[in-house]
Amino acid sequence: MNYIIYILIGLVSGIVSGMGIGGGTILIPALTIVYGLEQQQAQNVNLIYFIPTAIVALISHFKKGNIEKQPVKKLILFGLAGAVLGSIIAVNMNPDLLRRFFGGFLLLMGTYEFFKKEPKE
Repeated sequence: MNYIIYILIGLVSGIVSGMGIGGGTILIPALTIVYGLEQQQAQNVNLIYFIPTAIVALISHFKKGNIEKQPVKKLILFGLAGAVLGSIIAVNMNPDLLRRFFGGFLLLMGTYEFFKKEPKE
């Protein structure tokens, strides 16, 4: 039965990752709630999981011409710096506090997306 849950979590996370939403929105809560992992452990699993799913999604979106190269070039350097800083903060933060920050972030992003108005064409 455990394997079925792993398969479902992986499948849903993969679909969400491929859509560009971020599989961590599914994977991290699933690993902390269903499997009882600490927040840092779940985030580490998500980072390892992210590598192959991101490569597959990137290839697919690149083939479709959905990637604008100019903004990406500018974002990569600062994204890498932010990743280093964020990982240092995350591994040194209390797991309960980190979980709350992550939950708050998901709540804010979900609320924003829910109430966001689409531009009129």
